[in-house]
Amino acid sequence: MQGMVLAPPASPPNPIVLVQARLKDLEIGFRGWLAKQSIAVEAAVVTATNAAQGAAIGGLLGTLTSDLSSALPATPNNVAGLNPEAMASFKNAQALAGGPLVQARNFAVMAGANAGISSVMKRIRGVEDVQSSMVAAFGSGALFSLVSGVGGPNQAANAVTSGLFFALFQGGMYMVGQKFTPSPTEDTHYSQTRGLLTSLGLQKYENNFKKGLLTDNTLPLLTDSALKDINIPPGPRLLILDQIHRNPELRKGS
Repeated sequence: MQGMVLAPPASPPNPIVLVQARLKDLEIGFRGWLAKQSIAVEAAVVTATNAAQGAAIGGLLGTLTSDLSSALPATPNNVAGLNPEAMASFKNAQALAGGPLVQARNFAVMAGANAGISSVMKRIRGVEDVQSSMVAAFGSGALFSLVSGVGGPNQAANAVTSGLFFALFQGGMYMVGQKFTPSPTEDTHYSQTRGLLTSLGLQKYENNFKKGLLTDNTLPLLTDSALKDINIPPGPRLLILDQIHRNPELRKGS
């Protein structure tokens, strides 16, 4: 007993780190569950969650800019000889400077529609590119125009115009982002792998694939033991193998 050395008491775990780890596990589990659902279910869930986030952001912005909407006079109704273009401009100002509820609605429509259409395009086409981004932007712009009333009395034409504007803007931003985002040469062999891991929320395991030299060409050959050899836990291994089994493009390799 005299020679026994007592070890110092272990420090309690950091609650913030535990919460972050728990949230990450929940996110991975949610992404894995979502990847197994049908297109309709995934689109509905993605649309609803992003619409909720957009509504929260829009409501906050509407609260911060409420003075702009209060400064606008009431809509002049039934005024003879009023210029239609002036009325359209006035309604545009009301739509863009509305209060919290108006902005929450506008942002919810834009964010939800964009995310929902993007998820459908990704499922159908298997990739995220400028075409998919522009289609999603067109849909969100058109719905925003219909809901907010931006434009003149011809709602259909205004929806198309707004959709085209959103699509061109989104496409331009996407191309600029691609131009200024360098793509390392060694990463070209992991484009499908990166997309697979990203869709499952498992991006942190990309380096494991690179260390094991498991390129896109090896995706059709992956087994549980191969993934275990590169230190990927059982849960993510199951998700990865299931996604490869369900996606014919991944089974072909690059």
